[in-house]
Amino acid sequence: MAVSENKITVKDLDFHYGEKQVLHALNLNIPPNKIFSVIGPANSGITTLLRAINRLSELSPDARARGDILLDGQSVYAPQVDVSELRRKVGMVFDVPAPLPMSIFDNIAYGPRLAKVRNKSVLAETVEGALRAAALWDEVKDRLRAPASSLSGGQQQRLCIARVLALKPEVILLDRPCSGLDPVSTAKIEDSLTELKERLTIVVSPHNIQQAGRVSDRVAFMLSGRLVEEGANAEIFSNPKDQRTSDYITGRFG
Repeated sequence: MAVSENKITVKDLDFHYGEKQVLHALNLNIPPNKIFSVIGPANSGITTLLRAINRLSELSPDARARGDILLDGQSVYAPQVDVSELRRKVGMVFDVPAPLPMSIFDNIAYGPRLAKVRNKSVLAETVEGALRAAALWDEVKDRLRAPASSLSGGQQQRLCIARVLALKPEVILLDRPCSGLDPVSTAKIEDSLTELKERLTIVVSPHNIQQAGRVSDRVAFMLSGRLVEEGANAEIFSNPKDQRTSDYITGRFG
């Protein structure tokens, strides 16, 4: 099989929770090493899309999907796919930070330890590398044994990003990662995402239109579970093809 030029391909994806259809015949191509933003008003199906990519959506008992999602050209639904390994490769950060009730160090080391990493020096290097990548190391390096709960909200969110990065993912999904954060914390997360795309593919639901404009390479606009249009950042924000996209990004609705 030829290597896919896209990191993620969504093909004719329908998604239901019980009788409610949330996604309708969705098609998306997400290139590697880019920040791909998915924007839209509430109830657009964006969170469902993100959770479908690494099959977290299956944790809801009434969820069902039809269509396909490919990672590097391979279906995430293929029988041989190890869902735990898929979720390591495709990590997710949620809108509300949820640090584990343990130290800053142990939060980051938790995943590698589950993966049977026991060497203390390797764990220390992994923790430092993940915290540096999440732009948090300089703020916490002298208190790694302090409870993660002692961090500010913005620091906790960067800790959660670092916890995902410690597992060395290929993709990270971020669902409104800066909602509720102050401008300084938001800027630090945006800066770290811009650096991380050098080695990762990033799919993000930004917390506002301005953030999408600042960080995105490509943007998809969704409305009521359907893709309206997708394109390069400049195209979507300067010359959208669909009037609904123009209305949304100029604040006429949403």
